[in-house]
Amino acid sequence: MFAYKHGYLSDLLWQKQSLRHLHLDRLPKPFPLKERSKENRAHRHQLGIRSGDKQREALREKVNALDYQKKFPNSTAYGLLLRECSSQKALPEGRRVHAHIIRAGLEQDTFLANLLLTMYSKCNDMEHAFSIFDSLQNKNVFSWTAIIGACLEHENDEEALRLFQKMLHQGLKPDQVTFVVALGACSTRDALSKGKLIHDLIVAGGFESNVIVGTALVNMYARCGNLEVARQLFDQMPERNVVSWNAMISSYAQNGQSKEAIQLFHKMQSTGLKPNKVTFVNVITACSDSGDLVNGRAMHKLLSEKGLESDLVIGTALVNLYGKYGALEDAKHIFEKLTPKDVILWNAMITAYVEGGHRTEAFQLFRLMQQQRMEPDKVTYLNILDACQTSADLSQGQKLHGQIAKRGCGADIVVKTALVGMYSRCGSLEDARKLFKELPERDTIACTAMIGVYVQHGHAKEALQLYGEMKREGVYLDKVATMSILDACASLSALEDGKRVHEYIVKREWTSVAVVKTALINMYSKCGSLKDARLVFDNMSERTTVSWSAIIGASSQHGQGEEVLYLFGQMQQEGFKFDEVTLLSVLSACSHSGLMDEGHQYFASVDHPSLTVDHYCCMIDLLGRAGRLDEADKLIRGISFQSDALLWMTLLGASRIHGDMERGKCAAERLLELDPQNASAHVVLSNIYAAAGKWKDVAKVRSLMEGKGIKKEPGHSLIEVNSTVHEFVVGDKSHPQTFEIYQELERLIWQIKSVGYVPDLNLVLHDVEGEQKEDMILYHSEKLAIAFGLISLPQEIPIRIVKNLRVCADCHTAIKFISRVVDREIFVRDARRFHHFWDGACSCGDYW
Repeated sequence: MFAYKHGYLSDLLWQKQSLRHLHLDRLPKPFPLKERSKENRAHRHQLGIRSGDKQREALREKVNALDYQKKFPNSTAYGLLLRECSSQKALPEGRRVHAHIIRAGLEQDTFLANLLLTMYSKCNDMEHAFSIFDSLQNKNVFSWTAIIGACLEHENDEEALRLFQKMLHQGLKPDQVTFVVALGACSTRDALSKGKLIHDLIVAGGFESNVIVGTALVNMYARCGNLEVARQLFDQMPERNVVSWNAMISSYAQNGQSKEAIQLFHKMQSTGLKPNKVTFVNVITACSDSGDLVNGRAMHKLLSEKGLESDLVIGTALVNLYGKYGALEDAKHIFEKLTPKDVILWNAMITAYVEGGHRTEAFQLFRLMQQQRMEPDKVTYLNILDACQTSADLSQGQKLHGQIAKRGCGADIVVKTALVGMYSRCGSLEDARKLFKELPERDTIACTAMIGVYVQHGHAKEALQLYGEMKREGVYLDKVATMSILDACASLSALEDGKRVHEYIVKREWTSVAVVKTALINMYSKCGSLKDARLVFDNMSERTTVSWSAIIGASSQHGQGEEVLYLFGQMQQEGFKFDEVTLLSVLSACSHSGLMDEGHQYFASVDHPSLTVDHYCCMIDLLGRAGRLDEADKLIRGISFQSDALLWMTLLGASRIHGDMERGKCAAERLLELDPQNASAHVVLSNIYAAAGKWKDVAKVRSLMEGKGIKKEPGHSLIEVNSTVHEFVVGDKSHPQTFEIYQELERLIWQIKSVGYVPDLNLVLHDVEGEQKEDMILYHSEKLAIAFGLISLPQEIPIRIVKNLRVCADCHTAIKFISRVVDREIFVRDARRFHHFWDGACSCGDYW
């Protein structure tokens, strides 16, 4: 940041410090400037340009010359050598100079001690830096500033502020550089109070009008999230140079206020002050973040006029801009013109291809990069791993993993986390799990990635277990992980866990984030608490189409047909346009509530090109449930994508409900032509035959399934008790409390039979005797889960069950009776919808 030659400023390399902490000269993400300089050196090395080696050799000769001098040099000569050691990070030579200083008896020379402290800090030897500082008897302001700056350089902001406070207690007055360094240590919202105290000291010391200190104050407030005060200070500065303008522009850009950054740039131009490269990079980044391609192109034109288009840093920013918004030809044109290319430019172009979905081109560029002897860095691998998205890319991902290990990047936690994500996307859960377990330290990013992997692959239990481990280990849970955990709670209907996550969200003050609230609506809905879902929705200060769709979908799943139509009307009255997801929820609600006229009306009101297979399935389901199978059949045959298997599956289900064997057989045949391995089609067709007593046809279908290796998905039910999810299957006897569960269930069956329950033996689709049929139907998984809930949960807590298949008619009837005899609310979420049982009735009105 600071291009000023101010005293000992260059010794501390404040330019580098300000880049890290004041965010002024940072390149567009994800390319930090620190890595850029490192890679530039690598690039020069590959080209055979070894100016650094020559300088190091010259320094080594100077240090060697000390051994042959008869007299000890003076402090100035030692100081010049130490400065060279610092700038070249030449620790061995620096130690030898230190040894000469000790022999010369100058170790207590404050000037040399300060330079030694700086040299050790620059060479990453903080132990010796602190040792020199602690042993120095006459510490001056420079000494304190140097050690505070060293802590800042090594990202130990807390220690830097502690030392600054200790310096004040010893009666030393900070100068402008000390204040700049201390402000640099205030880099988060939590440090704002300390930053304000330093601001008070600056005012008291009369430094507020200093352009360097004023700029540092602007940056401090911006970093701590108080842009309003940062702008006030900027506007009040008596003198502003290009660095000051860059500071404020960068502050806006870094805090997501890109439009304000662009406006301030135009205001800067109106003052007659010429922008520099840093300004242009900040403004291009702001255009990129805000999606302002028009201003971005205007900036490109201005840069071309000034002859700056060929600058590597600016060119990289332009590639990043065009790549982010899909203007790949523009990005490619700039990329090809820039020479020589560094690794950051290659990364920018690879990122453009990956984000644009052009994975093949990304891999081709990655190979070309290596052919031209440009070594990939960590960022390159992160980008190219992101290009591995499907199981077809797994072999490519495994090759990358091997290359990463060979290059020594495999131990990096960020790279390992990216590998976890790659294996997950490519369908290899075991590889992802294995890598995660090998991590030496599990941070927020790694745990978030693994939680996402578990949820994505349907392992919600493992996701919740990992979430519990994160809390016990004190690992911070970010918004992304929180959303994944809410999905896991929704999947398992783990309401109590979901409520605890909600408490965490409130504590973190994320309740104003629309996407988080929408996830909460989804979680409460799928956990059976529509009341809580509606409460979250009603308390939203800002609603979106997605949040409206979420609450409409929740009400639809809970069988609240009339409420869905009311909400749908309210959504449109408030000026929100519904999308295909909202319409699907509305049609589904009409289907499950028997609202034939309303469903017809909404279906007919939408342009047919906007309708998807799912919308047609809802309409076929609506007609099928009403027994209008001829109309449903006609609708399928009249649409352009009649070959879709889901349409015929819907008609097949409707045929089963109404016992239309011939139509069901026809639908099954069409379905199996399209999807020969469809297990559901075989099962439903078998059930139709069984219901009609055609056991030979049932046997044929089952034989056909065996021959094809098709297996019916086994039914299971889940229930959460004391934050533990228990799973049951039909006739399950694996639970530790099996005896008590069966004892409770038999008591329940006796009770409900005494008040009118009769098992529906027609639903047992096996050719067995009546007594066997009754045994087979009485021990379904949902009945076992309810019995376990009754012996495990207090009377006041509702029982919540998740069933992976549709609940059968007998269980539906039995649960209605159970809810009456035990005086208990029972929620069952099956594969299609929610059933809220209370006092012998169900919310679905027996229409499901």
